[in-house]
Order: sequence, then structure tokens, then C-alpha cells
Amino acid sequence: MTLQQEIVGSAMQMAVVSLQPGRTVYCEAGKFLFKTTNVTMETRLGGPSGGSGGQPQGGPSGGGMGGMLRQAMGTAMQAGQRALAGESPAFQYFTAQGGEGTVGFAGVLPGEMRALELDGTRAWFAEKDAFVAAESTVDFGIAFQGGRTGMKGGEGFVLEKFTGRGTVIIAGAGNFIDLDPADFGGRVEVDTGCVVAFEEGIRYGVQRVGGLNRQGVMNAVFGGEGLSLATLEGSGRVILQSLTIESLANALRKAQGGDKQGPTGGLFSTNEG
Repeated sequence: MTLQQEIVGSAMQMAVVSLQPGRTVYCEAGKFLFKTTNVTMETRLGGPSGGSGGQPQGGPSGGGMGGMLRQAMGTAMQAGQRALAGESPAFQYFTAQGGEGTVGFAGVLPGEMRALELDGTRAWFAEKDAFVAAESTVDFGIAFQGGRTGMKGGEGFVLEKFTGRGTVIIAGAGNFIDLDPADFGGRVEVDTGCVVAFEEGIRYGVQRVGGLNRQGVMNAVFGGEGLSLATLEGSGRVILQSLTIESLANALRKAQGGDKQGPTGGLFSTNEG
């Protein structure tokens, strides 16, 4: 059964979720907005993962002391992985009691939100911090891109991975555009900060902007893209955003009189986020 939710707003959207009695949705700490009084809230380390059957890690389980120890170790590993990736180790769980309840969530940047429906056959990957909320039947994980791709890819180094069945809500900056690389010859090249999410089956990589020649140097120094572009190949759904965190940070820094980047951008950008 699909999660009942409505995405409202324009410049800064939010998701309003209607929960049936006994149904649970979880969010990353800091994404919660409001709830009705019959919805309980509990903060836990870790999230549903590894065939947990939709039950939050850290809750009651069978298997005696051995089962409790395995569960505690799994929760610690998951929380540690998220902390290593620079994400919050905690999730907040919301469950409706005694009747239908309502919960509101939002992202952290001005932009759009999107509800993705997982049917258990394909995973979804999203940029770091894109996750907002999901049903407890959706498993949340962290995917580290391989060394060369990750180190060159900036925001692509750490990806959020969603598996299982149910609804997951993501958010990004600016406006979204949906496309399929198959409609563009099987491959598209984009700014590494513009990738919001893509379906399993899409091959993600990073390539150098131009060659090591005069034009390649001009692209890197003055083009605003740095040395690399993200590549997305194959057939499947891809979601891109029109605003990157770096460009937003640069605009705010310039408005405050603290722009140290000058007119070049790209390779000489002082922003490390």
C-alpha cells in the first residue's frame, strides 16, 4: 500500500504524510516539521536495514543475548558508517496510534521534493543529504563510490541507497528535471553537484573536463565546473537539480562581501563543501 503523502509549497516544499493506525515512517534527524498528538515520536540510532522486516534497529528482538548482541553490533556499524559519511547517525520514527495521524517533513535547502515508489526490484541512489523520510519498509544504506570515481567526484563520493518496498521522500535544491540517458544516446554529462538521484542500473562515473591542453585549462579555471563532470549511462530514471550547494554558498558569500573566489570559479573555488 502506497504511503499517503502530499508535497506542498513551491520555493521551499514540504511533505505532509497521513499515517494509518500502526503505520510507521522515519526521517533523518532535523527533517521533522510537525505532527498530530496521536503520533508518537522516538529517536534511535540506525535505521531499517538488512532484511529487518521494517522494524527499526535497536527495538525488541528474539534470539536471547546472542540476538541482542548481533542487533547492537549491527546498529553500531550502521551508525558508524553514517558518521563516517558525514551524516547524522540518528533517525526519528513516527507511528500513528488510535487513529489516522499526520506528520510534516522538509529538506534543508530551498527547492523541490519528490516521492519515489520502490517495488523491491530496483534500488535508488541519491546524493548525500537528499533523504527526508521513508516508510519503515524501506531500507536505508550508505554506498561509497570506488576510490578513483569518489575522490574525483566530490558529492558523488558518498551516496544514499534505498532498497525494499514502499515510499521514500527526497529533497534537493532549485528545480528538478527528470530524464533518461537512453533518450540522449545512452549517456549524459552533468555538473557533479547537480545529481540528485538515479535508479539502479544507471552507471555513475566521473570524467575530466577536456584534455590537458589550453582549452581544457580554460574550462577548468574559468568554466565553473572544476576539473570533472559526472557521467550517467544506461537506461533508467535520473533526477537532476538546477541549484548546487556550492553555487548557493558562493552566492551567499558574495552577497556578504566575502567572495574570495574572484571571477574564475572552477579550479580556484575556495569552497570545500
